[in-house]
Amino acid sequence: MEYISTRGGAGTVDFERTLFSGFASDGGLFMPKRIPSLDRDTLWKWSSLSYPELVKELCSLFITADLVPRSTLSDLIDSAFSRFRHKDVVHLSRLKDGLNVLELWHGVTYAFKDLSLSCTGQFLQYFLEKRQKHVTVVVGTSGDTGSSAIESVRGQKNMDIFVLLPKGLCTQIQELQMTTVIEDNIHIFAAHGNSDEIDVPIKELFTDVDFARKYNLMSLNSVNWSRIMVQIAHHFYAYFQCAPSLNTTPLPVVEIVVPTGGGGNITAGCIAQKMGLPIRLVAVVNSNDIIHRTVQHGDFSLSESVKPTLASAMDIQEPYNVERILWLLSGSDSRLIKTLMEQFSASKSLKLPEDLHRKLSETLRSCSASDEDIMRAMRRCWEENHYPLCPHSAVTAHYHYSHPDSMPRCCLAPASAVKFQDAVLRAGLVPQVPPEITALTAMETRSTPLQRGQDWAQVLKARIEAAAQRWETQSGWLGSPGQREITRQGVTQA
Repeated sequence: MEYISTRGGAGTVDFERTLFSGFASDGGLFMPKRIPSLDRDTLWKWSSLSYPELVKELCSLFITADLVPRSTLSDLIDSAFSRFRHKDVVHLSRLKDGLNVLELWHGVTYAFKDLSLSCTGQFLQYFLEKRQKHVTVVVGTSGDTGSSAIESVRGQKNMDIFVLLPKGLCTQIQELQMTTVIEDNIHIFAAHGNSDEIDVPIKELFTDVDFARKYNLMSLNSVNWSRIMVQIAHHFYAYFQCAPSLNTTPLPVVEIVVPTGGGGNITAGCIAQKMGLPIRLVAVVNSNDIIHRTVQHGDFSLSESVKPTLASAMDIQEPYNVERILWLLSGSDSRLIKTLMEQFSASKSLKLPEDLHRKLSETLRSCSASDEDIMRAMRRCWEENHYPLCPHSAVTAHYHYSHPDSMPRCCLAPASAVKFQDAVLRAGLVPQVPPEITALTAMETRSTPLQRGQDWAQVLKARIEAAAQRWETQSGWLGSPGQREITRQGVTQA
């Protein structure tokens, strides 16, 4: 299995190189050169698998056995899910009026990103121990990515992680789950800007090829292919849980409703669909509706500003994974994608070509949910089921309540309501908060402010250089500067 950039200018790389990369050197995103196609017999065999077993089967299609032996891959995935609170890791709640909620939030931080990041952390540790390497992880977060990424690498001596969060735009619990982790390899930056603004210095670091190579930069945002790969399992598991029978011809279609911000989960769904899974996909956004406008009208253009909403982790204007979806639908036309993305980068406005828009609207349905829609769905779900929804899960419930259909349907729930007490209160409900969440408010915190007017990229570079020097000192590496650089760079070296 080889990987290439959506923009065609980064050559071919293997899974290990993809894992340790962020954006490709040409500014694109890595994707498999070939998407595996699954036949009916394979789907039938997989239909009885547990969620962890599905992840193993899917990952084995994208990670060759010469890189990670199958038995080792299985052990890594078992270790990744060992801290999850639910015995099944992922759980489906069947509620009234056909509302099926797939709970993806039983990990340490109560968010779906624990699923992909716990696996990614295990993959990283495997290669780093094997190669005796150090990496610098750089992450921008709109809410849950940061805490999940931190938990996946905390305390690791051969990884330093730099997390940028938008100060005041995460919930208090989301922020505390990051700033209360006091470890030498954890570096938190509270930026006075929104989620899109913190992506700018991160992309600047990765496109500085010499700097990225020298300090072995990588990302754990859904820029990283490993996260998308694991998330493909959500869609297979949802399908097998909700399909009425696999004995019919053709196989039944299940509609999967996906809360959508940066677009990683919906991209995973598009790949699952491409692999042969008979699903109909719905992307549901909040008032930051660029994906909805793109699906409906081919209008991939920024609004004047990001609108703060109850579903704060979805307050994103530039959903970078749309590039992966367009690449898939264009027939892997890297030249077209490069042209379109460069146009968007220059003008922040793009009208999709008619043929590409047609393919997108055939692949995805879309819907936008206002804060009032979110609160109404939270209240109705509680009144009918005594089941608390987080505001991000509530966008999918809003779609379900407002678009009745006889087709089997599964709504993905990315986070637990315990993380969003303010939204629960605004909906007129009473928050249910476990003790481990309450305890965060009494813990020590640590973060570095990033003020407007500062050169955020330069601040990050200075801190990254200092962390790398500390690792070299602590690891006792006494080689020449040239040898030290080879040690940082040689990620795929045997």
